Amino acid sequence: MGATEFTQAAFAFPPGPKSAGSPKKRTNGQTNKLDSEDRAIHDWYRFVLSYPAHLVRDYVQKFALREQNVILDPFCGTGTTLVEARYLGIGSIGIEANPFAYFASSVKTDWEIDPDELENNARQIADSALDFLKRQGISDSAMEEPPAEVFLRTLDPDATKLLITNSISPLPLHKALILLDEIKKFEDRRVYRHLLLAFANILVFKASNLHFGPEVGVGKPKKDTQVVSTWLSDVAKMANDLRQVQAQSYPSTKVYLADARQVGSLILPHSVDAVITSPPYPNEKDYTRTTRLESVVLGFINTKTELRKFKKSLVRSNTRGVYKEDDDDRWVAQNPEISRLADQIEKRRVELGKDSGFERLYARVTRLYFGGMARHLAELRLALRPGARLAYVVGDQASYLRVKIRTGELLAEIAGGLGYHLDGIDLFRTRFATASQEQLREEVVILIWPG
Repeated sequence: MGATEFTQAAFAFPPGPKSAGSPKKRTNGQTNKLDSEDRAIHDWYRFVLSYPAHLVRDYVQKFALREQNVILDPFCGTGTTLVEARYLGIGSIGIEANPFAYFASSVKTDWEIDPDELENNARQIADSALDFLKRQGISDSAMEEPPAEVFLRTLDPDATKLLITNSISPLPLHKALILLDEIKKFEDRRVYRHLLLAFANILVFKASNLHFGPEVGVGKPKKDTQVVSTWLSDVAKMANDLRQVQAQSYPSTKVYLADARQVGSLILPHSVDAVITSPPYPNEKDYTRTTRLESVVLGFINTKTELRKFKKSLVRSNTRGVYKEDDDDRWVAQNPEISRLADQIEKRRVELGKDSGFERLYARVTRLYFGGMARHLAELRLALRPGARLAYVVGDQASYLRVKIRTGELLAEIAGGLGYHLDGIDLFRTRFATASQEQLREEVVILIWPG
C-alpha cells in the first residue's frame, strides 16, 4: 500500500466476520474506495471522503495489534477505524468534535440492540408517516407538485440560514420532517438512535440536492423523491447487518464528543497502543458544511452561535474557522520551515494583489493548522504506551495561491520535535489538483512513541 513493506503478523483474531488478512494490491483509483464486502455497518452513514476500512486492516496488521490492545482515533469522523477495530476484536476509543459525526460513530459501534425490534418499530413509524401524507393527498412516490391547498412543513428561519442554499427541495423536506416527527415518538426506545441515523443517511444521500465531489455542492434540484420507503429500506439493511454480528462477542468501543487537542484530559495515561486516524487537511474546505443539512434538521446545530462554538473545537484548517483569539500558532513559532511556508504564501498574496478578508488569512491559518496539530501531538503523548505506533493519513495541499504544502513531511518534522520517532511515510494515493494542475500525494505518516 505504499513505500513501506508490510510484515506478516503472527497472531489470530477471534472468530468473526473479518480478519486482518493480507493487503490487496489496488489501483490508485481503488485505494480510497470502500470494498463491497466492507459495506455492512460502515455504510449506515459515511463521510464521502472517509478513508476505507481496508486501510485500518492494513495498519492493524502492520502494527501487529492483538485483541488485548487499544486503538485510538482522535479524529474519528463517522467511525471507520472504530467499526473496523471492533470487527477485528480490538478495543477502540474515538474522539470527534463534530456533534453529528460523533453521533454517527457512537451509533455505528452500538451492535447490542434487537434487530427485530428495530424493524418492527420502523414499520410502525413508516405506516404512520405514510398515512399522514396520504391524508394530505401526498404520495411517497415522486410527485411533480403537492396539492395546492397543502401547507408544506419547513425549518425555522434561523435554522434555514445555516443551510447551503437549495440543499433540499420543499416537498422532500416536508416528507422528511413528517417522518422525523413520527420517529421522535419512539424517543424512549433503545432503537431510537439507529432510526435517526438511517434518517440522516437518506436525508443527505437520497432526499437532498447535495452532491460531493469532493467539495459539497448543490446539484440538479429534485422536485420530489421517495423518503419514507427509502428510509424503511435503509433500516432493514441496518437490521440485517446487526443480525450478522450478534452471533459473536466483540470488545467495547468508547466515543467522546471533544476537541482532539485536549486528548490528554480524556484518556487514561499510558492506555493506548496504536493510533489510526486522519485529521483535517490544511485547505479551504469548511468541514462543517459536509454535515450541515443533517446537523440542522436533527437539531445538533440550531443557531450561528452554536455553529461558531462547534468550529472553535476544531483544528484550524480553513480561513472560515479562524478567530481573533486563536493562538495555536505559538506551538510552531520557532519552526523555520512553517515560517518560511507562511511567508511564501503571504508574499505570493501580495504579488497577486489578492486582498479579500479570507485571502489575508491564508498565512495565518497555515501557522494555526500546524500549531493545532503540534498541540494535539503534545497532548497525545500522555495517553500513549511506550512503543505505541501511530498512522496519520494526511494530504499535500495547494489551496493557498498554489503554494504547495507538504503536509506529511511537516507533520513528521513537528512530531520529531515532540519526541516521536518517524518510522516512514507510506504513499496512500495521489489525486489531481485542478488549481495547480498536478498530482498531490496523500500519505500515511508512521510514528513511534518511545515513551
